[in-house]
Amino acid sequence: MNLQNAEFIKSAASPADFIRDGRPNIVFSGKSNVGKSSVINRLLGRKNFARVGAQPGKTTHINYFLIDGGAYFTDLPGYGYAKVSKAEQARWAELMERFFAEPGLITLGVMIVDARHKPTANDVTMADWFLQTDCPLLLVANKTDKLKPREIAPNLELIRETLALPERAVLLPFSAETGAGRDAVLSEILKYC
Repeated sequence: MNLQNAEFIKSAASPADFIRDGRPNIVFSGKSNVGKSSVINRLLGRKNFARVGAQPGKTTHINYFLIDGGAYFTDLPGYGYAKVSKAEQARWAELMERFFAEPGLITLGVMIVDARHKPTANDVTMADWFLQTDCPLLLVANKTDKLKPREIAPNLELIRETLALPERAVLLPFSAETGAGRDAVLSEILKYC
């Protein structure tokens, strides 16, 4: 699969906009400040691609990117933001609930967490939503470049415990800044494309 051949397809603002064409759908989620766009850009080997596709003002939408005509990288809105009205938060929550409730929309869940910190209550909720779909789940612990090498393994264990991850959930260290872990994460993702 040619990861350089990536194009923004559309933003889904309601369930009617969800793409249901049978292609594999790799779904990315994470807190609004966890570096989700940077992770996607690093995986694709492109600069600012995720930001280019997601137009300003679309932060509460689901953004679809078609990769080499064969699979979608789907970028969910970041969660945990504070500068959004209660009405927008409610709209986002309803959109997410509908997305996760519909069978067949998720081939692989890729949840990005901050390797430096214990997962938040919102992270726990997001992990639960993915696990309830029974789809494979890949956790990417971003920002490992900001940790000492000896801190990485204990931090990964804390993430696994806090999110109550089953053995089948894969948890990998990653750095969007340096690219460390890119090959391992891509290898896992490409199994589902």
